[in-house]
This record gives sequence, C-alpha cells and structure tokens, in this order.
Amino acid sequence: MIKSLSHEDCKRILHKNYIGHLAYVYHNKPFVVPITYYYDDNRIICYSNEGHKISALRKYNRVAIEVLDIRSITKWKSVTVHGIFEELEGSGAKAVLHEFSLGIKNVVMRTELRDLDYISEFSAKISSDKTAIVFVINIEEMIGKMTLD
Repeated sequence: MIKSLSHEDCKRILHKNYIGHLAYVYHNKPFVVPITYYYDDNRIICYSNEGHKISALRKYNRVAIEVLDIRSITKWKSVTVHGIFEELEGSGAKAVLHEFSLGIKNVVMRTELRDLDYISEFSAKISSDKTAIVFVINIEEMIGKMTLD
C-alpha cells in the first residue's frame, strides 16, 4: 500500500539526501538528469557548469526534482518538488555556493560517516571558473509518497 507523506516528512527526506533527479523541458522535450543538491528551508541549492541543462533552465525556468530513499522494492519513500529555477551571480552566488558545500559536507558526514575535505573548494571555484553556475530552485510545491509494510 502507498501512503502520502506529510510536509514535514518530505522536508526530512530532502534534508537527509543530496542526490536527486532534475526534470526540465528543452525544445518541447522532457529531460531528467541526476544532480547534487542541498535543501535549505524552502529552496534547493545546486551547482553546475555551463551546458545543455543551464541553457534549458534559462529558457524555461519551471522544473521538478525527485528525491528517492529506497531500501527495497517494497520499502521506499519519494519526494517530488516543483519549483522555479533562479540563477545566482556575484557575491550572492559565492555565499550560496559556500552554504551548498558546507551543507553537502554535513549530510555526507551524517549519513555516510565520512568527511569530505575537498568540498570546501567549491566556493573558491565560482571566482576562478567562469563556467561555474550556482542556482536555486525556489519551491512552490512538494509531494511525497511511501510504501507501508
């Protein structure tokens, strides 16, 4: 049997994970790509390089992100977020990228019990790498489902 998750349960799943699938539309075709994210309050922080995905998001800013927590075929939870892409620039982008890197590091330390020394280098990349893009998905809606044992 499948049950809907509460808003609070959806937020817990987003906080607990850092890999999701970003869905967007480009030239009237749907695309889904894996993405590293950090959930912060009512937004999802992401980082990417210039390319197909960023070009598409600039043209049509409505997106969805799906995050899965799968234990087995009969024990899983899923959250789908609908929101709006917003590209960040300058010092604001650098500050958010720093928040992203610290957030990812904390999630990995908490869930995988390992440290990521290299992740702090993300915030330095924004000034040295001109193709680095920091963006947020401002959440409009989140829906969650889970299986019942």
